[in-house]
Formats: sequence, structure tokens, C-alpha cells
Amino acid sequence: STGFYDAIKKWQENGNLFGIVSGRSLEGLKMLISGKENPKNLVKTGKTQSYSCDFLIANNGAVICDGKMNVLTQTKCKTDIIEPLIKVLFDLNCPLACVCGSTFDDTYIKPDKEHCETEEFTLENMPSFPFFNQISTILDTDEEAFEVVKVLRERFSDRLNPLQNGRCIDIVPKGVDKASGIYALLDAIGAKKEDVITVGDNINDADMIREFYSYAMENGVDAIKQLA
Repeated sequence: STGFYDAIKKWQENGNLFGIVSGRSLEGLKMLISGKENPKNLVKTGKTQSYSCDFLIANNGAVICDGKMNVLTQTKCKTDIIEPLIKVLFDLNCPLACVCGSTFDDTYIKPDKEHCETEEFTLENMPSFPFFNQISTILDTDEEAFEVVKVLRERFSDRLNPLQNGRCIDIVPKGVDKASGIYALLDAIGAKKEDVITVGDNINDADMIREFYSYAMENGVDAIKQLA
């Protein structure tokens, strides 16, 4: 709604910084804040509504950027773990795996044609990557995603941190989460923990909701409401 955009502008005009902490890639965040992701705005208002951010934290804390999407810092994971991880995802019948890195576009492996239109890769012919910030997949239900996360934590707990967001799963390097991303931002801009207010709605927000002064969305999951 227009009130949402006005509230962000007022917040910033009062001397505060506003930014998004998300499991999305940088490209996904660019689409979000440009308003291009929600065509209903264009149909309803006759224009695409956009807003500006003072910072962006993408890939669940793995990539920290300024408002112009210049990368300030990022956490990279070596690619020797991609093949065994993707194999497990395939074995668990995860229909979509997306390898994200801040220097290359998202690459979809074994895609579900319902969700994307792109070339289908297998373990044998998938492209090589210099590193990754996050690998994502999506299941049919929240319950299926929960079970996959349990398996991933058992098999890769020494190197990876799988985070559930509804039926989506984002897999980032060990030690990375939204709270660690905010701390990296604070170090980069010289701010303090006491300066931060976070707002979240789903399970992958738990670390930042627990760590900082926080609020939960009214439509958020119960676990996040209890933490906030």
C-alpha cells in the first residue's frame, strides 16, 4: 500500500537507516525494491512503486551491501561441497536447487518447470563455480522442508547452515545467519547493536529476532512472535 512506502520515507527522513535482510539474492532484492516484482501495483495505481534502501543483507547474511548494491563484505563457501550437497538434495527429491554468488547470476540445477524456465543440469554437466554464498531449494510443503533441513544438519553440520523459510530452504556457510549479517553491517558502517531494530515473520528470521530488539509481523509464524 502507499502507506508502506510513505512510512519508509518518513523513517529515513527522521535520520534512520532502512534496509532489507533477506534470503533472496542481490538480483532478487533488486527486483523487490524496484517494484517490478509486484505487477499488481502497476495495474492498481498505474505506476510501479519503488523505494530506496540504505543497506541490503542478502542470502541470509552471507552478502552485505550498501544502498547502491556495492558489496561491503561477504562470506564465501568453497565449492568442493556443492556436488555432495546437490546429490543429497536430488536424493531427497528436492525439485529445485539454486546456487547463488554475488559475482554471478543465480544458476538453477534440476529445476521444477513449474517454478522456472531454464536449462536443466545434472551432477555430470552442471557448471563450475568459483564459490557460493547460498544454495536454495523449495519443497511442496513446510513439513517436507522441515524433514530435509533435519537431514542436511545431520550430514553437513560441520560446514553448512540450512535455514528453513516455510517450504523454502536456504543453505549458507556455517556461522552465517541474518544476525551475523547485521553484525557484519554494523562493523562496516561503525554502528552499535543498540542502534538496531529488526522485524521478521518466519523461521529464518529467528537468529536476528533473538539477538536484537525486535518485532514480529502480525501474520508471522507463532515461533517468531514468541521470540520478538
